[in-house]
Amino acid sequence: MINIYNEINALEATFRKTPEFEALEAAVKVVKEDEEALNLFKNFRKVQIDLQKKQLTGEDILEDELVYAQKAAQLAQQNTKISAMLQAEMNLSKIIEEVNRILIKPIQTLYEEF
Repeated sequence: MINIYNEINALEATFRKTPEFEALEAAVKVVKEDEEALNLFKNFRKVQIDLQKKQLTGEDILEDELVYAQKAAQLAQQNTKISAMLQAEMNLSKIIEEVNRILIKPIQTLYEEF
């Protein structure tokens, strides 16, 4: 019997060796080493998470919360270190999307007959 978890763990190890992952890892390190960039990013993430929690629980998001979120995002994106990190994350996301497409393909094939 095949242990898919062994294969996934091997894939995870390979994933960490991709240039895209290494670029994100380096970009995260640069942000963490810059106190201003780190604080901007932490605030940006906190605002994102808070809004997502509200959405998931069905709470209304107030106009001032949206304005604050937009300002936090703008400030974070204007920081070149954070911007580079987010770009590296987007590049890595492309690989994740492709892996996901490949993993889902057998399921899609099953339903093509309908």
